[in-house]
Formats: sequence, C-alpha cells, structure tokens
Amino acid sequence: MTPDQLFQVANTIVLPAWLLLILAPTWKWTGRIVVGIVVTILSVLYVIMLAEGIESLDFSSFGSLEGVMQLFTEPSAVAMGWIHYLAFDLMVGWFIVNDAHKHGINRYLTIPCLLLSFMLGPTGLLLYLLLRLMLRKQYFSDQVEKN
Repeated sequence: MTPDQLFQVANTIVLPAWLLLILAPTWKWTGRIVVGIVVTILSVLYVIMLAEGIESLDFSSFGSLEGVMQLFTEPSAVAMGWIHYLAFDLMVGWFIVNDAHKHGINRYLTIPCLLLSFMLGPTGLLLYLLLRLMLRKQYFSDQVEKN
C-alpha cells in the first residue's frame, strides 16, 4: 500500500471507534473493538511501516527539531507519524471513557473531552483531567495507598 492509501485506511477505521467511545462507552464490545481491533490494526500498520523503513531511519534525528522536520519530508514517515497519533489519541479516548466510568463522571460531560482528543489530542486529555479535578477533587487516575 502507498503512504496515501495507509493514511486513508487509518483515518477511516478510527471514525467508528471514536463514535463508539462517544455513543456507547459502556457497551461490552466498545473496548474490544476500539483497543482489541482498531488500535491493534493501527499498531500493526505502524510496525510494518517501521520495519520497511528501519534501515533508512536515523534515530539521532530525534534529538533536534530540525532532524525531526527532516524525517517528516518523506510521505511514508508522515503517514507513519499520523498512524502513531491516531493510535495514541484513541488510547487517550479509551482512558477518558474508562476513567470517567470508574469515577462516576457523567458520560455526557466527557463528550467535549473526547471530541477534543479526537481533533487536538492532548487538549481533550487536559480538559478531562481538569473536569475530573473539579468534580472529584482527584488529579491522579489512581492513588497508590502507602502501607
């Protein structure tokens, strides 16, 4: 597949997953589909692309902004980076849904957080963390009790 085709496939398969997170967050199949299928497919695509281009990848490029910008001049690197974002943003959405359920936060309040996570990644996560802090007076997702 070409980088453009991979980009299109990845964009297409995340949409139903985001809809499930928004419309049916507690349905027993949501997690299985979102993480078990969609995130797994994205991860497999990413690893395949990485394996195909690993010999030309200069890991020292990650040490500077200029180096990273140079990496993203290749269509396959951009598609790979986009798939990376899609997978991780979807996992953030999954975290928001699960954490809100765990802490008894109304699912309708999480919808703006999920939409922002879908479009602007960390912005949606930050909004959710602030929402949870305001509603539950708890910032960290799990408090470790000291014995």
